[in-house]
Amino acid sequence: MDSHDKDSHEAAIGSEQPMLMTVYLAYAEDAKRQHYLALQVSQGSSLYDALEQADWLAKFPELASWCQEVMDNATPTAKQWHVGVYAKKQPLSYILQPLDRIEVYRSLSADPMSQRKSKSRG
Repeated sequence: MDSHDKDSHEAAIGSEQPMLMTVYLAYAEDAKRQHYLALQVSQGSSLYDALEQADWLAKFPELASWCQEVMDNATPTAKQWHVGVYAKKQPLSYILQPLDRIEVYRSLSADPMSQRKSKSRG
């Protein structure tokens, strides 16, 4: 095999393997239960793909059921959206970039403004 054939062969082998990238996942269930994970995903993976690959849809059933409800939504709605990248709400179809930080937001039990007012009166 001459050097040209060897280069072609190595290029063909390299093109068969998906390019991987690192993304990060973060979820604070509450003040005491927080989850962080660095994950290798294939380039072109969606936000949903990463949640599934991390096994978070099995680990957090409420997240899985929410994902099923909003799977086809292309535009996140303010109060009903529970995932984003770097604090910006994104659809589940969002294509991840290297080093993206996926954040899972929990539902608030009370409006933060109301809580601050209650504390200031207390």
